[in-house]
Amino acid sequence: MNEPDFDAIVIGSGISGGWAAKELTEKGLKVLLLERGRTISPADYQGEHKPAWQFPFRQLGDRKRYERDYPIQSTCYAFGEPTRQFFVNDSEHPYGQDPANPFRWIRGFHLGGKSLMWGRCTPRWGALNFEENKLDGHGVDWPIRYDDIRPWYDHVEEFIGVSGQTEYDLPITPIGRFQPGMLMNACETFVADKIREKFPGRHLTIAPSAILTKPLPGRAACHYCGPCERGCSTGSYFSSISSTLPAARATGNLTIVTDSIVVGLDYDPKSRKVAGVRAIDQHSRAGKRYTSKVVFLNASTLGTTQILLNSTSESFPNGLGNRSGVLGHYLMDHMYIDVAGVIPGLLDKHTIGNRPAGLWMSRYHNVGHRTAPFLRGFSIQGGASRANWTRGVDMPGHGAALKQGLREYGPWVIDLAAFLECLPYRDNTLTLDPVRKDQWGLPILNTRFDWGKNEREIAKFMVDDVKEMLKAAGATDFVQTPAELPPGGYGIHEMGTARMGRDPATSFLNAHNQSHEVANLFVTDGACMTSAASQNPSLTYMALTARAADYAVQQMKAGVI
Repeated sequence: MNEPDFDAIVIGSGISGGWAAKELTEKGLKVLLLERGRTISPADYQGEHKPAWQFPFRQLGDRKRYERDYPIQSTCYAFGEPTRQFFVNDSEHPYGQDPANPFRWIRGFHLGGKSLMWGRCTPRWGALNFEENKLDGHGVDWPIRYDDIRPWYDHVEEFIGVSGQTEYDLPITPIGRFQPGMLMNACETFVADKIREKFPGRHLTIAPSAILTKPLPGRAACHYCGPCERGCSTGSYFSSISSTLPAARATGNLTIVTDSIVVGLDYDPKSRKVAGVRAIDQHSRAGKRYTSKVVFLNASTLGTTQILLNSTSESFPNGLGNRSGVLGHYLMDHMYIDVAGVIPGLLDKHTIGNRPAGLWMSRYHNVGHRTAPFLRGFSIQGGASRANWTRGVDMPGHGAALKQGLREYGPWVIDLAAFLECLPYRDNTLTLDPVRKDQWGLPILNTRFDWGKNEREIAKFMVDDVKEMLKAAGATDFVQTPAELPPGGYGIHEMGTARMGRDPATSFLNAHNQSHEVANLFVTDGACMTSAASQNPSLTYMALTARAADYAVQQMKAGVI
């Protein structure tokens, strides 16, 4: 082989891709970062601080256009008139869904990916999360344990800046290297105290969040301005373009090519390695092939799987590294269901500013011993607030009386969302369409996803649990949305389709996120996950990425890769 163009190629610039670029460049590697979307910078956060009346549709957006071009993306909580630029046009980027078992694929094609509009909740996984597959026999055994990833959690938290409480160090959600946590408001504190009194061991507190309460180099502490999904020009919350990519650029070892759609990876059977990365410029349609010693695939769970399935050869007719046949199977997501209630009283209290961190309650069922008639369990997130003058559309009256009424805040409302763990099922799949192509001539991805019996049992249980806890705090006027189970993808935590494992016959990756079959291929985005836990997964993606990058460099120095 000729001398490769780069030491490493990273495909995807989101949460995990940014970390791969940072770690590899800081270890001295010359890295090419390929991003299929456009370049973007904080200067492009045009709606960051704009009030509703400065938008053409008063922040409600062009609903006819949304129905036509954004039927999937517009279901995301973060989608709206100020943020539409961060989401793909569904009509231009189609994918297939099983009508009876749909899956929502939320996507952002730009530098930084979904790290620009993610929810920022970053709890650690505990020891039990890495052991339960083996303990209850669902899925394959994780090839690592908590102690393997703990120092990498430390490493990631200190760099990105995670704020959070340090009061409750629980086995299922250990505390990390946290900056001071944001404060709960009066209603949240009241509800948390009532829950603790009535239900010992259930701790409602501020969520660990990738949002600064103390400045880090080049990034300011949060100033509580409001909707983070519009972008953060001060870098107060973690995103690739405010944190990891600037660090990678500072090494002088990073080359970024945007608007570059990766078609597939070429395989060399003699070396058992990726021999090249084929890409298309999304505008000119010109093809380009890049070579490197190592490849990190971080194109998002579905994007990564699509690339691997499309990377066929005589050695791997069903997708690169897929002799096991597990690639594209075991798709997982977090189901969540909201329950809201009115908390009477506390009318002399109100909030100041817009705190971006929510509430958090760690999983409390089936921890240490069986406490519920299902496997695994759920965590809880949420927050409490009082409606301001914007509630005027629902208020009676007019004139001076209406104006006076709008000067008063509404009652306190608390909203708690239970996030349940989805077990890995082989029938939840991603496949390439044999006929339909996208505008670049590539097979579109088909999805098929359904909740299992265990998830349906948890869903019923967790709604009752949340209502019971809120009733203990005196809540009234409950609202549950949605009443029916949401489709897969609604949690935007898709994972598991190129999972880690101990046995090459039942998994795609080894304990270091390295392909069992292709020596220089690493996958460290959500596709690598072996189980879903009930915690948000992004911190774990980042820690696994940093760990895998360290291992890859060691292997390169030893001449193994």
